[in-house]
Amino acid sequence: MIRLRESRFRRVDHTARTWKGRVALGSMVLASLSGGVAQAQDSGASIGFDPIAVYSIQRPVQPQSTADAALMRAKPRLSHMVMTGAATRPWRIAFLFPHLKDPYWVGCSYGVMTEARRLGVAVDILAADGYNDLFGQLRAMDDAIAARYDAIVISPIGLSTNNASIAKARAAGIPVFELANDSTSDDLTTKVTTSLLAMGLDATQWVIRDAQKRGLQSVNIALLPGPAGAGWVKGEVEGTNLAVKTAPIAVNIVDIRYGDSDRIEQSRLAAQILAQHGKGLDYLIGCTGCAPAARLPLTEMGLSKTVRIVAYDLTREIASLIRTGDIYAAADTKGVSQARVAINSVVNHLEGRTKSPPHTVLVQLGLVDQQSIASYPLETSIAPEGYVPVLSYKPPR
Repeated sequence: MIRLRESRFRRVDHTARTWKGRVALGSMVLASLSGGVAQAQDSGASIGFDPIAVYSIQRPVQPQSTADAALMRAKPRLSHMVMTGAATRPWRIAFLFPHLKDPYWVGCSYGVMTEARRLGVAVDILAADGYNDLFGQLRAMDDAIAARYDAIVISPIGLSTNNASIAKARAAGIPVFELANDSTSDDLTTKVTTSLLAMGLDATQWVIRDAQKRGLQSVNIALLPGPAGAGWVKGEVEGTNLAVKTAPIAVNIVDIRYGDSDRIEQSRLAAQILAQHGKGLDYLIGCTGCAPAARLPLTEMGLSKTVRIVAYDLTREIASLIRTGDIYAAADTKGVSQARVAINSVVNHLEGRTKSPPHTVLVQLGLVDQQSIASYPLETSIAPEGYVPVLSYKPPR
């Protein structure tokens, strides 16, 4: 059995009953990477990296359930998913990413392409131009439907804005899976993600523990969670709010600024926060594009010694900045592992290897800080240094 953080169960459960089921699983997903290995979910031989720890949620679930909403009512099963064997034919799979402008999605592309080569399937990554480019992603879905891919994997730009296009693909007989970004669509075969609420919870609880170690009884924090309307951003903020409500010290969220995860935009937003709150600010929590972008305005305003940066997710750059002490900690949604689980789930479905596909598969979260970075398994989360995204792969005949 995997060891759980019992104290987290107790603290959250008695203070926020409406979150009870969600937080219980959040704590499980946030458990340490060590622990026993349950039965493998899928058949196949290990291929050079450890089986991936996942929690599965089976149907039925409530209509229009996000992954985190499903957690509230589910009894998820922990397993370690071994990657499946090679496909019997070169299935054509389209991946619809919101963009490839930050390391998180580069890591996802790496996980997809390395597995595509091993599995012997054809993959195309159709990337929009960012979270402001909903039209581009909707057009990519139309193109994928017209091209009659065997399956489509979408990372939706919005929580509900992609639902009609997902339904259109399903009506055309194309199974649609979801990767990383969540939605409320009922037309998906399987969601592959993490507990987005737990991601926010874990990052913020690290802040609270750090503040306690420093002897602080009250702290001011600001958030740069990413683009408004994105499902993962909603989860980050909800998780932070929950951690704040259940904190043993006073935690004040003094500002939240939403915007595209583009580095220039996030640096601008960070500068706005620091100009207004800088001298009274203790921590700044940001998404993968946001946290590193805050460093320059922090330095320019002379606040790099007083404001501590924590990231909602992990990239190679953030790992490097944790090593140098510029960022203090990061939750880790393991983008490479999510991508591997997603494409393996698709192949299992197309090959008829899965009798009853789960509604949601949650990849177990990690947490890394300056004390654990030296031994942290980065290969489960981020692309190798210098990796350049490849947009298409076709197996040799």
